[in-house]
Amino acid sequence: MKFRVLLSFSVVAAALTMNPVFAQSAESTKLGDEKYEPRVGQSGKDVIWVPTNDAVADAMLKVAKVKPTDIVYDLGAGDGKIAIAAAKNFGATSFGIEYNKEMAELARRNTERAGVSDKVKIINGDIFVEDFSKATVVTMYLLPDLNLKIRPTILKMAPGTRIVTNSFNMGDWEPDDTIGTGYAQGYFWVVPGNAAGKWILKGMEGSQQQVTLELTQRYQKVGGVLNLYGKSQSILSATLSGNRLKFTFLDHSNQSRIIDVTLNGNEFSGQVLENSALYSITGTRAQ
Repeated sequence: MKFRVLLSFSVVAAALTMNPVFAQSAESTKLGDEKYEPRVGQSGKDVIWVPTNDAVADAMLKVAKVKPTDIVYDLGAGDGKIAIAAAKNFGATSFGIEYNKEMAELARRNTERAGVSDKVKIINGDIFVEDFSKATVVTMYLLPDLNLKIRPTILKMAPGTRIVTNSFNMGDWEPDDTIGTGYAQGYFWVVPGNAAGKWILKGMEGSQQQVTLELTQRYQKVGGVLNLYGKSQSILSATLSGNRLKFTFLDHSNQSRIIDVTLNGNEFSGQVLENSALYSITGTRAQ
């Protein structure tokens, strides 16, 4: 494990050396203050420190659609740039978790200089220890191994929580969106709800028999079979974003219809779009 982390350090460091944008930033921009001056590429706990480009930070917060009602947690906050931007530019309440004590203190001073110390809290702590379960948006710039290590914690967060990473993805959990290219790339996910299982539907028009929906799920990818009008059919174009599930099916006249429901534990409720008209349906997960 240690070798893999060190190898990741060397790969990232080499990439930075070859990237003129980062090289110029390191040479021409003062990264700290009179009390502490961090260096690009300096070692930390399991990571090296690389400041997030301003444009990338802005793009990360935009793709997550951060708004004033959000609670943003930046994991591995460094100098506080993203936590500060979330508060200053998007009006959110934000928290930064930073392991390095000197860096955390620098981030706190930066929040004061930016005039957002009332909306930003910098926590000197370990991202694998601190509780960030109340976040509605999580941002991070970690290494691939660390993304995978923290992924189980993220997947247990409330469905609908938005996740954005700089540079590195989450393995086989495919992103919902990608921003940028090359060294200035980011990935976006929405934590999915639990849709898997057999559901009993009520309210389906035109059906005199029990209607069931059997769903399989891998992260936000959903497939399944709808048993309707005495026959089974595969659902089409299924999407799951947080607790919102949408898919298409064919009615008794072979016309395409859309089901749009919101999951709530072992129940869901929503609507069917049929001939430009809406009618309500509910579902209960079979035990």
